[in-house]
Amino acid sequence: MAALGWLTPRRRSATARSVLAGEAAAEAARKSSLQLEQEREESAAAETEPTEPEFPVVGDVRAAAFFDLDNTVMQGAAIFHFGRGLYKRKFFQRRELARFAWQQAWFRLAGVEDPEHMQDARDSALSIVQGHRVAELMSIGEEIYDEYMADRIWPGTRGLAQAHLDAGQKVWLVTAAPVETATIIARRLGLTGALGTVAESVDGVYTGRLVGEPLHGPAKAEAVRALAAAEGLDLGRCAAYSDSHNDIPMLSLVGHPYAINPDAKLRKHAKDRDWRLRDYRTGRKAAKVGIPAAAGLGALAGGTAAAVALHRRRH
Repeated sequence: MAALGWLTPRRRSATARSVLAGEAAAEAARKSSLQLEQEREESAAAETEPTEPEFPVVGDVRAAAFFDLDNTVMQGAAIFHFGRGLYKRKFFQRRELARFAWQQAWFRLAGVEDPEHMQDARDSALSIVQGHRVAELMSIGEEIYDEYMADRIWPGTRGLAQAHLDAGQKVWLVTAAPVETATIIARRLGLTGALGTVAESVDGVYTGRLVGEPLHGPAKAEAVRALAAAEGLDLGRCAAYSDSHNDIPMLSLVGHPYAINPDAKLRKHAKDRDWRLRDYRTGRKAAKVGIPAAAGLGALAGGTAAAVALHRRRH
């Protein structure tokens, strides 16, 4: 019995410690389970909740998107590509081609619009189409798009436009290019339509004059404002995209402005105002001048060659 009495306290003590250990393990397991569950919930919330509101908003029919064309949707200037196509069809002589080539090279290397060059290009285009039928130029424009423009569409910008279309919103081009050319491009890209410079025509024949002025700078903002009023849009819910500081008036109209392949002035303006930026250009030099480096060198070589040839003929 003495031996049994000696064993009993130890057996009881071991049992008490086991109970304590079991209870402690159970409590630790419960706490760890709660912690793991909380971590899983937080992880799931981080995956399902976006860091910023969804945009574009699906089904928001009072929102639309407005895209500049030159160097935003397409590399280079549409009017220069159009001029190249017209030269191929003998609408004008080599001298005009040299001027178009030089202006295009400058535009692609500088990455910005020069008002004097744009004015010269506009006047040249008006004189070239004067007396031709609108239907004729529209038909030719379809061919020129396939020859010189289709391969110059920025895939990134095209994707942004498609996102708006997929959300059920209308998407418009807004450009200083002729409205006929802009309409062809918009249709080929599946967009809603285009706002562009309107050339006067009488009985379907171009007169060589404009209706008003080129759709450039502040004129773009006025066009967007007028279209928004006609379409019942809320500009605060709309988006606009451009590469040029000349389009700051248009970008400032909307609630969602984007700087696409921006020139230096627009980049600074956008950063100061916390606007979104997208740059689809490649190469270190392209980041400075606004084009892929290889394309820039090609444009420079072509433009320089044309200028040299013209200089030699003059002398």
